[in-house]
Amino acid sequence: QVQLVESGGESVQVGGSLRLSCQHSGDAYCMGWLRQAPGKEREGIAAIHTTSRTTYADSVKGRFTISQDNTKNTMYLQMNSLKPEDTAMYYCAAGWITYAGGCRLDRTDYTYRGQGTQVTVSA
Repeated sequence: QVQLVESGGESVQVGGSLRLSCQHSGDAYCMGWLRQAPGKEREGIAAIHTTSRTTYADSVKGRFTISQDNTKNTMYLQMNSLKPEDTAMYYCAAGWITYAGGCRLDRTDYTYRGQGTQVTVSA
């Protein structure tokens, strides 16, 4: 069983930055961030394998960075150059399914998920 608690979401202006945190108990091969915008399906945007190999969705590549601090049992998502389309509920997730030595962004790969933290980006 992996328990996950997100924090750090808030309202920010276009072009701004935020860092989301995910405090977790227990470990899994893959830790990731999912998000769900109003009226849209939940999507995976970033993932990190226990080997530190990372995977990003094209929509966030170059702007978001996922990282893991094992000494604090905390995963982070540094979000820069935020856009209005980044507005969503962000969820921390964990799972055991790996693919070719890394993690996919398929939301169904993740067994555990937190309650979410809201990020709103406005002009």
